[in-house]
Amino acid sequence: MAPISTPQTPFGRVLTAMVTPFTSDGALDLDGAQRLAAHLVDAGNDGLVVNGTTGESPTTTDAEKSQLVRAVVEAVGDRAHVVAGAGTNDTWHSVELARAAEAAGAHGLLAVTPYYNKPPQEGLYRHFTAIADATGLPVMLYDIPGRSGTAIETETIVRLAEHPRIVANKDAKGDLGSASWALTRSGLAWYSGDDMLNLPLLSVGAVGFVSVVGHLVAPELRALLEAHLSGDVAKATAVHQRLLPVYTGMFRAQGVITTKRALALQGLPAGPLRLPLVELGPEQTERLKRDLSAGGVQL
Repeated sequence: MAPISTPQTPFGRVLTAMVTPFTSDGALDLDGAQRLAAHLVDAGNDGLVVNGTTGESPTTTDAEKSQLVRAVVEAVGDRAHVVAGAGTNDTWHSVELARAAEAAGAHGLLAVTPYYNKPPQEGLYRHFTAIADATGLPVMLYDIPGRSGTAIETETIVRLAEHPRIVANKDAKGDLGSASWALTRSGLAWYSGDDMLNLPLLSVGAVGFVSVVGHLVAPELRALLEAHLSGDVAKATAVHQRLLPVYTGMFRAQGVITTKRALALQGLPAGPLRLPLVELGPEQTERLKRDLSAGGVQL
């Protein structure tokens, strides 16, 4: 049974883009993934994104991706939306991943802009439409031109929003003006995909977050969101400002690297990284500890 959703919040409001725990020898740690997923939901997340970039999707196999979806769905049941990353820069492969995620029990799909091959906007439109046509699951677009090399332009977002299963966008474009126009014209549910801009994006119409720092501060993110929704601007701003050291510290290095180190410091399942990602050095770890401590995170 899927968790309850609404057209305004099809995947919940506070989602964490979950890391993929590995065992000490680098194998997929399904028990650890289930324990971490349950912990994140208990902490206040009502959605989890698995098999995203933060889940090291470039270095997990298709079989591992399906196993992970099944394990996380089993762990959280109907307590949280489980959204599976299915986007690649190969439309056929993305369609196969989408179908596999549906078969594994995912509640929705995250489809990132095709990276590296830099398709034109018509190619993006056909790519995302093919993914949405492939299953019965709702789809969240993921617009992150800093990594993909290509932005989803507003006109393309508006066209894609006409598809009945394309219901949301994860915005990591870093352009509040563009976000304002695109969410207004498309009517899509808008999710912040850039933690530093969580509050600013709420102010222009976002409904929630797909967060990395949600591994550590989900209660605070929920407090920020609820303060904003209740009209308490001062409280929302105060929470945002308290979280600034966390936002900054978690992205001094690549987000997966810092997140796995922080989880390990808290005794939570994480495990090693797969190359080409590498562990934080001692000096970077000490800086991360200082940043997180300044933001109120207990290690």
